[in-house]
Amino acid sequence: GILQHPDGTVLKQLQPPPRGPREQEFYNKVYDSACCDSILLELREYLPKYFGVWSPPTAPNDTYLKLEDVTRKFNKPCIMDVKIGQKSYDPYASAEKIQQQVSKYPLMEEIGFLVLGMRVYHVSSDSYETQNQHYGRSLTKETVQDGISKFFHNGYCLRKDAIAASIQKIKKILEWFEGQKQLNFYASSLLFVYEGSCQATTVRLSDVTLAEKRGVPKGLLSGGDILEYNNNIRVINSTENGKIEASVSKGLSKFYALHKKAYSKRHHSQLSLKVENLEQGNVWKSSTCITQEHLNGNVLPQLEKVFCHVPAETKESAAVEVRMIDFAHVFPSNTKDEGYIYGLKNLITVLQSILDN
Repeated sequence: GILQHPDGTVLKQLQPPPRGPREQEFYNKVYDSACCDSILLELREYLPKYFGVWSPPTAPNDTYLKLEDVTRKFNKPCIMDVKIGQKSYDPYASAEKIQQQVSKYPLMEEIGFLVLGMRVYHVSSDSYETQNQHYGRSLTKETVQDGISKFFHNGYCLRKDAIAASIQKIKKILEWFEGQKQLNFYASSLLFVYEGSCQATTVRLSDVTLAEKRGVPKGLLSGGDILEYNNNIRVINSTENGKIEASVSKGLSKFYALHKKAYSKRHHSQLSLKVENLEQGNVWKSSTCITQEHLNGNVLPQLEKVFCHVPAETKESAAVEVRMIDFAHVFPSNTKDEGYIYGLKNLITVLQSILDN
């Protein structure tokens, strides 16, 4: 599983050779301070930031990759892990390994991607729905569109703004792949994260602003971090030397990043709502302020209606991250990575169909 370090990064334990050393070598190459390769420098934009390796003081032989927590800025992060490519085995895999990987999801070559898991925040119930890799492997050519759309539905509506923003980010990654012949990626994933709570997002609809101002909850550390219980990770113990022990739920252990709320130091307890002169009729006739406790009944559905029906021109600005992760099977190449490109294009087509329909 993935551990959270108190400094706001995440720790991914190095896998046994040759996978672990290969992934470490990949990160070292891309993030080399002397790197002047424009292809690799651009690639950094699509990866979690890399901060070298880390070992706990009590177990110096255990090595972890220290990486950016992509979910850190989100209040209610919705997370999806999608393996990309037509092959989930690398060129050096044995016949037995190839058969094993193909049997896990025979449609990989045709579909070009596989949903490894998702975690979706439902506003109506203030709870998360999770799906594991068995869910993804159950998807067929006919059901994959509905299967993916499930990730973007918050219990009230389809988050078209998050879909549109995701498409734009995948297109940027696709452009990078179309322009490089240095590396081929196998069994690598895209990590999708978007903000599930409208209360934590600022959205402008003409002169409509939804902005959350919350107080700092108990458990704030001196460095401004918050360690708390949630559905993904239970922090047992942390000390000044940076040691951290955590237990991770099995169902989500495949995820790269685990849910952690990070509130800024603001001492307000109210949600400010300014909703004036809506073009499609006034939802509220004047600015109003309602406390957090009153976000129920008819108010929350109205909030969701405003948030979910954002006009097309603002969709790309939604709080969304799409990052490449898992690099234990990256190899030098002198040709385009056609399998990965095929997967990206097909994923874009599926997302666009969800948006259009």
